Amino acid sequence: MSARDRIRARALAEGFDAVGFTSTDRIGPELAEKLDAFMALKRHGEMAWLEEKAERRRHPNALWPEAKSIVALGLNYGPDNNPLDVLAQRDRAAISVYAQGRDYHLVVKKKLKSLAGWMHREWGDAVKVFVDTAPLMEKPLSAAAGIGWQGKHTNLVSRDFGSWLFLGIILTTLEIEADEAEADHCGSCSNCLDVCPTRAFPAPYQLDARRCISYLTIEYGGIIPHEFRKPMGNRIYGCDDCLAVCPWNKFASAAREATLRARPELTAPLLLELARLDDEAFRERFSTNPVKRIGRDRFVRNVCIALGNSGDVAAIPVLEALSADPAAPVRAHAVWALKQLMPADAFMRFAAPREKAESDPAVRAEFSRP
Repeated sequence: MSARDRIRARALAEGFDAVGFTSTDRIGPELAEKLDAFMALKRHGEMAWLEEKAERRRHPNALWPEAKSIVALGLNYGPDNNPLDVLAQRDRAAISVYAQGRDYHLVVKKKLKSLAGWMHREWGDAVKVFVDTAPLMEKPLSAAAGIGWQGKHTNLVSRDFGSWLFLGIILTTLEIEADEAEADHCGSCSNCLDVCPTRAFPAPYQLDARRCISYLTIEYGGIIPHEFRKPMGNRIYGCDDCLAVCPWNKFASAAREATLRARPELTAPLLLELARLDDEAFRERFSTNPVKRIGRDRFVRNVCIALGNSGDVAAIPVLEALSADPAAPVRAHAVWALKQLMPADAFMRFAAPREKAESDPAVRAEFSRP
């Protein structure tokens, strides 16, 4: 067997679902050009780390000059139900499918290290592993290695697993025969573009992260613009809409990796229960889970918006308490939510003393905003 065939067989034995290969000299300048255009338009928002390490993202050899081959790995995390069903349950929270189980960084990295260690022992060449935390553009590299293509929603799509693949990369000094890049099979379909609640796609294959609910709920730490709050609905961590409507999901299957399957307490949890979490309870509930990294304050900020969209007047006492929260973003969004749920005269009586006592200008603005 060739090195490529042996590595592919070993990767599948490790539990990966998709494996592809390409060489670093096949990665052309278009990768850097797309990155530059994205940042020139400021579509990365507050993700400063993209700019800070842009030079190292432009090509795999900018990150590691000695690398010759790229091994792209995919791990299926397909849900066992329709992730859009929860959007109709207004008293429940919609958490992105990828964040309902164990943190994928931990799962994928363990498998990558095992595979890379075996490769090093077999051939003696140097290896480095990457899971979404280093300045490496996993999606276009995985497309070049043939395990899928970047769809119109900019995420990787697989003919076998639809939109549900976690990606990992191994760079190595070993020369491995390359696979053919996967062709684009989106055709005339525009499901992913049409479904976006905040119109985050200026054009096919282009994303303005500043309008994306995943960016707003996870990466953005400030006061969420008013134009996005209603469209967010009950999405409190990420958004699966553009992924879930992809027709290629008809070939997808539920994740076979047990640790990636949804934990019951993270499948449509009650918003009121989440709103009451203090920092300690938040950390305990989301230990070994991706949600933990955004912190309690940003998380509860998102929950406040969902409660404001819920129409549930039972949330009013909880939101009144959160309007005095130590974190200004939580207070600001709690005030907004109360304005959605309370009659105008009741809100005015509630707001008058608090507006005078409020020190943060962003929070004060929420009291007086129409």
